[in-house]
Amino acid sequence: MSQIEQAVAQHYTTGALTERVRAALEASGIDPDAATVADLKAGDEFHTGGVKATDNLFAQLSPTHATRVLDVGCGIGGTSRYIVDRYDSTVTGVDLTPEFVETAKTLSDLVGHSDKSEFLVGSALDMPVPDAGFDLAVMFHVGMNIEDKAGLFAEVSRALATGGTFALFDVMGGEAAEPLAFPLPWSTVAETSFVHAPDVYRDAASSAGLELVAETDRTEFALAFFEEAFARMAESGPPALGIHLMMGETAPEKFQNYVKNLKAGRVRPTEMIFKKTG
Repeated sequence: MSQIEQAVAQHYTTGALTERVRAALEASGIDPDAATVADLKAGDEFHTGGVKATDNLFAQLSPTHATRVLDVGCGIGGTSRYIVDRYDSTVTGVDLTPEFVETAKTLSDLVGHSDKSEFLVGSALDMPVPDAGFDLAVMFHVGMNIEDKAGLFAEVSRALATGGTFALFDVMGGEAAEPLAFPLPWSTVAETSFVHAPDVYRDAASSAGLELVAETDRTEFALAFFEEAFARMAESGPPALGIHLMMGETAPEKFQNYVKNLKAGRVRPTEMIFKKTG
């Protein structure tokens, strides 16, 4: 693991995460030992828009029970559980942060997904998965921590079978050139944040034999999501179960800075879908 990867993993490690998720479920009136996939959705989709964003991307995909799915940067496994629950696909999740992987395994066992999902500690630049072993790779809000976009796309292409799909939703660079305001959900400092413009993704994909088939700017979706979330918190406070559990005590500041950067045009949440052509 590189020095930057160690710093990224440390950023996401908050301690006793599994226990805190269980406590948050109890505080929400849910028996942790009888929780469902739906019960976990308030806090296990660690990306802009939560499960609504996952719905947006998967509405453009068509996995089945036979689809072999790779969840790149799987976090605590929210998207992986979504895929198993919705499509009965088999999913392998890879994440840099051991605490995330441990929690992903525990929560997926809890909801009865252990036979359809596995979670591995590893870098997105060197994943412990076989060549051409997957039909679909998905990635939600991971690229912002990876400087080497060419290496990322080459590694995903290696893992995909010919004709496979790579679908992602990342925070990309906007039109404004000003430096980002920190801390942010994905990075406390600039040294571990690599928010690149969409053309960097396109170029990296092309070099890796991946053809762009769809691209969607989700800035307005993101702004509406945060406006609604802030309104709810102003009325009733933060929910017991939410992605703030993975962000530590500075979660409010990180969200506020993210929205500042959005409104200033410094970042642009963007979906991209690619096909492996060869």
